[in-house]
Amino acid sequence: MFGCLVAGRLVQTDAQPVAEGKFVFNLPDYENVNHVVIFMLGTTPFPVGTGGSVYFSYPDKSGMPVWQLLGFITNEKPSAIFKISRLKTEEVGQHPFGMMNIAQTQSVAQIGISVEPMELLTQQTPVASAAVSTIDSFTQFTQKMLDNFYNFSTSFALTQAQMVPNPSEMFIPANIILKWYENFHRRLSQNPNFWKS
Repeated sequence: MFGCLVAGRLVQTDAQPVAEGKFVFNLPDYENVNHVVIFMLGTTPFPVGTGGSVYFSYPDKSGMPVWQLLGFITNEKPSAIFKISRLKTEEVGQHPFGMMNIAQTQSVAQIGISVEPMELLTQQTPVASAAVSTIDSFTQFTQKMLDNFYNFSTSFALTQAQMVPNPSEMFIPANIILKWYENFHRRLSQNPNFWKS
């Protein structure tokens, strides 16, 4: 019914049923996994009015599973990509796998899928860092570079009273750099390819 894909690995289609409507995939060596794709195989649809909540579990320092909601899949949205690389710092939420005795070793994480009514799925709140960014990497890099440049340059800001006259140096008012930063950032958010024209 479900598939699980990690880049550089074979597709997993061997979800283990652990209870009625609850399935688990094992993710060995999860520390080296950034994203995971969960999808329906197309062989069996969800029953009408239901979908599948997708959870991520990793063992804490004592070996106990920590479950976090990533999102959901449905017959209308049969696949989803989730970012799991930063989830170990997130808060633990409610989950349907709490009382189950599912074997888990220290280097193996798990993806859990729980078949639930659509009303429940739409009311759940996934951990924020599981969402994959919709901004391309160039735009992200440019925004980070702008932030870094602005923070770096303003860290040298002086008041006029602190300035020592030096005829060989040129000074640029900090408000000019701020104005450039805001204009560039605005143009980039309106059209990430503006620089090409």
